[in-house]
Amino acid sequence: MGAATKIWSAMEVAEEEEAREKSGSSSEIIYASSLTVDHSLPLPQMTPRIIELCKDLFKNWSELDDAHFSVKTVSGGITNLLLKVSVREETGNIVNLTVRLYGPNTEYVINRERELQAIRYLSAAGFGAKLLAVFGNGMVQSFIDAHMRRPKLAAEIAKQLSIFHQVEIPGSKEPQLWIDIFKFFQKASSLTFDDGEKQRKYETISFEEVHNEVIELKELTGHLDAPVVFAHNDLLSGNLMLNDEEEKLYLIDFEYGSYNYRGFDIGNHFNEYAGYDCDYSLYPTKDEQYHFLRHYLEPKNPDEVSDEDLEALYIETNTYMLASHLYWALWALIQAKMSPIDFDYLSYFFLRYDEYKKQKASCFSLAKSYLSRSGTG
Repeated sequence: MGAATKIWSAMEVAEEEEAREKSGSSSEIIYASSLTVDHSLPLPQMTPRIIELCKDLFKNWSELDDAHFSVKTVSGGITNLLLKVSVREETGNIVNLTVRLYGPNTEYVINRERELQAIRYLSAAGFGAKLLAVFGNGMVQSFIDAHMRRPKLAAEIAKQLSIFHQVEIPGSKEPQLWIDIFKFFQKASSLTFDDGEKQRKYETISFEEVHNEVIELKELTGHLDAPVVFAHNDLLSGNLMLNDEEEKLYLIDFEYGSYNYRGFDIGNHFNEYAGYDCDYSLYPTKDEQYHFLRHYLEPKNPDEVSDEDLEALYIETNTYMLASHLYWALWALIQAKMSPIDFDYLSYFFLRYDEYKKQKASCFSLAKSYLSRSGTG
């Protein structure tokens, strides 16, 4: 058990980091265990398994009494579960860790190998928590002493995202947006539900129409020449953590991170203002977007951003915002079939797809007008 066992790509990451440490190119090692923890267990039943996992991963704690460990739920999202583990060492020192349990069946929509690789480089660049260990269905990271909220810190988020987009991650830099959308479409369009009501609701979807929308939007965005950056791709309020004492904002949770179009990452973030309830009255106004985009383009001198650059990014963002709706709508259909988490994914599809259709005409008109004027359409 542990370092000698190969768990998909997680072990490869751990073994590679161990080799780097031995060669002197890394000062840290990532521990590994073959243990898994049932995501669906109530916390009292899950706690002994988490303690067993920690003892297996971190050998200096293997002889500690279970009373030295405490486990609390930090958050339960719709794709994973976060736990805070506090360990009182023999010296009296308290060590806090974050244990992330992957949601069941999420491997189809999340590339865990890519996530684990990215975490190391993003952590080195000052983003998120440090990766300490991997196990059968999750990872252990350092604990960030901050709280999740929707911070009214648009300028600071924009500055952090601008820096984030400059981080270089090794490997293919091919943008993943349309690759993922077509992959999701293939799976989402061929589902069957055991629940009769779900099946009837699912059968109201015209996948021919959805496919045509994807093709049309892909063609339009192709004219925008959007820069490709390493994108977060899931910058919702729960992935923004604020430490009030340090007055520091953290971007966390890189499981959907990949190389992607700049405008998609920003447009997706704006869509997330609406929350899981999809209250799109909260979508930022043009003035609010301009405020954000100025600080993104020129973090140190936002007033120096030209009107031309501002308009170009505004158009890019609000065109790719439509792609965000299609991406998460198709993702939701797959989750509706595969996820045991208590969330109405099927209704979420309709909320996102309906908003796409509602916004399409104005966003297409805006983009086509801009492209015509700029001579690139």
